[in-house]
Amino acid sequence: MIYIEDALGGHPRAQRILARFPQATRVGCARYTEVFNPRAQNFRLQKRDPALLLAHKHRRLVLPAPPGYGIGGTHNYYFSHMLNCVYDCRYCFLQGMFRSAHYVVFVNYEDFATAIDSTLARHDGDHCWFFSGYDCDSLAYDPVTGFAEWALECFARRPRAHLELRTKSTQIRSLLAREPLPNVVVAFSFTPAGAHAALEHKVPSLNKRLAALRKLADAGWRIGLRFDPLIYSAGYAADYRQLFEQVFAAVPGSSVHSVSFGAFRLPRDFFKTLVSLYPREPLFAGPLDTAAATIGYRNDLEAELLDFCEVQLRDRVNADRLFRCLP
Repeated sequence: MIYIEDALGGHPRAQRILARFPQATRVGCARYTEVFNPRAQNFRLQKRDPALLLAHKHRRLVLPAPPGYGIGGTHNYYFSHMLNCVYDCRYCFLQGMFRSAHYVVFVNYEDFATAIDSTLARHDGDHCWFFSGYDCDSLAYDPVTGFAEWALECFARRPRAHLELRTKSTQIRSLLAREPLPNVVVAFSFTPAGAHAALEHKVPSLNKRLAALRKLADAGWRIGLRFDPLIYSAGYAADYRQLFEQVFAAVPGSSVHSVSFGAFRLPRDFFKTLVSLYPREPLFAGPLDTAAATIGYRNDLEAELLDFCEVQLRDRVNADRLFRCLP
C-alpha cells in the first residue's frame, strides 16, 4: 500500500516512484503524520509488510548532528530523505523513536539542497559535513528513491559540503555509474558474524558487503568503516579481531577515509520500547546498566570493549583517521 500526500499532486519524483508499483493500492492523505504518528500501532506487525508513504518535508530539513557524531569535521549536520529502514536490526534506535515501521520518503529533494546552501552560508568559507544515514540507510532503498543520483549531483556542485552515505547495503550502482567525488564518503557498517546473524535481520552478508566495498574502492571512492554499535559477548576479542582482519583485507589502506567505533547505547525510553517489542531478545538481557539515563553495557565492560577495539584498529589505520563515537 502507498499513501500519498494530497498536496504532492503530480510531483515528478512521486510519479516516478509510483510507476514502480503499478499494482499497489494508493491512498491519499493530508499529511503523512496521519498514518505515521498515531499511537497504538503494531511496529512488529508493520515491519513484516510496511507501507510506503510519499510526503513533503516542510521544516527542519537540515539539523545539527548529535554531539560526538562526526569524523573530524568542525561543522556537522544531518538530513533525512527517508524515515525508517528496510533492514530489521534489533539494536536500531529507530524502533524506539518511531511509532510506525512504515517507510516515509520525502520527495522534495530540491528543498534539502536549499537548506544545505543556507547551512553553508552560515559558515562562510568553512567546510561542512552532512550525514544522510541517520534516520534511514542511505542506499538500501535507492532503486526506489533515486536518492544517491540526486545527492551526488547536489554535492558535486558544492565542494565545501561533504557528504557521508552510511549503509549496510550493496546498492551501489548509482555510485559506480559516475566518477568518484572527493567530498563524498561511502561508509559501511559492520558487526561480527555472530552479531550479524542474531541481530541484523535482512542485512546482506559480510562477504556481499565487502565485495561492494571493494568495487567502490577500486573505482576510486573514499571509504568509511563504521563499527558502531560494538556488541559485547564472551568471545568478543576473537570475534572483533577476525572481523577487522576480514574488513581491512578487503579494502586498500589508501581508500580508507575514516574509521569510527562506538558502544551500544540507547536512550532509556527507546530501550523500554525495544524490550516491549522483543521481550525475549538476549541483547536486552545482557550485562547492561539499566539504572542509567542512557542504557548501555556496564562501565567496566564498555571500557574493556572500546579499549580492545581501539588498540586493534590503531594497528590497522592511522590515528588521524580513527574516531571514537562519544555517547
